[in-house]
Amino acid sequence: MDSMLDNLAKTEFISICVRDPRLHKDDLWHTHVDYEICLQTNSMCFRKKTSCVRRRYSEFVWLRHCLEQNALIIELPKLPPWNPFFSLRNTEQVSQRMKGLEEFLESVLHTPLLLSDSRLHLFLQSDLSMTKIEKCARGKTRYTVAEAIQRSRRDHISRLEDKGSCDSDCESSSSSGLGLSVDTPMRGSPLPFFGSSDRDPELYSCLSESPTTLIEP
Repeated sequence: MDSMLDNLAKTEFISICVRDPRLHKDDLWHTHVDYEICLQTNSMCFRKKTSCVRRRYSEFVWLRHCLEQNALIIELPKLPPWNPFFSLRNTEQVSQRMKGLEEFLESVLHTPLLLSDSRLHLFLQSDLSMTKIEKCARGKTRYTVAEAIQRSRRDHISRLEDKGSCDSDCESSSSSGLGLSVDTPMRGSPLPFFGSSDRDPELYSCLSESPTTLIEP
């Protein structure tokens, strides 16, 4: 049995890559930058073996807060520092931020306990906003975590929700010039700790069956 687990640990992998920063113009004065997160794995802890989503810096901040509150005994890795004058024109800034975000995710995925948090999986493999991720993880949406991941296109998810429901990302950035994005923290206080309900039983059970080894891309 031990030899089987050892062999599985040697062959399992999770590869994560943060790339392709893009500047989005929200309105005349506000812009934000997001990044493509590409994941490839053969781990049983993931429902989709390959995926690509786009996330912005403030969403990484939100994710770290959620993981920190739900795993109090674990010291989480740090994110690259907030920069009020982050600019896509500054290639060094862009490179350092992408490297920092990728290293953060690599460290998180290398911690088996954190893999049981369904919000992490929705963050990495769905198009849901942070508000919708919280609702989905708590079972307050018409779709399950698995459905949100397998059918991650926003138009499909929207059809499963009430017509009157409208959520938006709780973060904005300001711009003082073309290509210059000023980071702004998420509005309001961080979302509270919701306890064990955020843990996906199926994801949690796979951890006891199979260890996960991280292989850097």
